Amino acid sequence: MRKLRLYLETSVWNFVFADDSPEKMEITKQFFDEIERGRYDIYISEIVLDEIADANSETKERLMTLIGKYTPTELENTKEVKSLSKKYIAAGIIPEKFKGDAMHIAFAVINNVNAIVSWNLKHIVKLKTRIKTNSINLAEGYKEIEICTPEEVIEND
Repeated sequence: MRKLRLYLETSVWNFVFADDSPEKMEITKQFFDEIERGRYDIYISEIVLDEIADANSETKERLMTLIGKYTPTELENTKEVKSLSKKYIAAGIIPEKFKGDAMHIAFAVINNVNAIVSWNLKHIVKLKTRIKTNSINLAEGYKEIEICTPEEVIEND
């Protein structure tokens, strides 16, 4: 069986160090243990790197070290990614103010990734987002995308 291809949105990287949310931090660490065991192929985009670059220097250093350890493939930003993300915003799925969230989803869809993994429960991991983005994806000729938390991915074995 082929490995799942997973796009890791910025919040997943952050929750490895989320002392203020110990349950999510533990789940995220289990998820990264499975990545380390080679269960998944992982992907990020320049949006993830840009969001990390905006963090304070200590957080930025920890996150970049983590990315260096797991070496996700960085997906290319294309006109197609920008166009699809604008459609999500125009449809009212993701507010313009949070266009990076729309970009994360578009990167995953355009690059035929199996799922976007996120702890962003405000704009990304929501039933409305799943239904409406997949409606647009199908209308635009793309496959549906799974949107889930690390907890939904880990196999707990």
